Amino acid sequence: MPLSVKFAVKIKQHILFATKLTLAGGALYVAYDSGLLGNGKEGSVALGRAKDAFPPAVEEWMKYFGFQLPATPKIEFSPLDAWNSGVQKSFHALSVAPSTASDYTKQGLQYVKDLTK
Repeated sequence: MPLSVKFAVKIKQHILFATKLTLAGGALYVAYDSGLLGNGKEGSVALGRAKDAFPPAVEEWMKYFGFQLPATPKIEFSPLDAWNSGVQKSFHALSVAPSTASDYTKQGLQYVKDLTK
């Protein structure tokens, strides 16, 4: 392979990498700037702004392309209320795991004793 072709391939790889890095950095900046990477209150505010801005934008694009989407269902969900609920449930399960394991062990031993009678 000639040297110029190898050089062109390397340049193309570097341009693709730079493009991907720029897109990822831009997405991270937009997420940070809009408050999505903050605490629960900032995320809730950002979600509210997105809810307000998204339907008019979709409606404008639908008029432009000339087709209609079905109506969106109304979902009342507050990320502030659900923030870290999975973490809380996981830690609760871990905190009761020793006593639960002990109870299951006792029940299993009793079952085996009842079978051997």
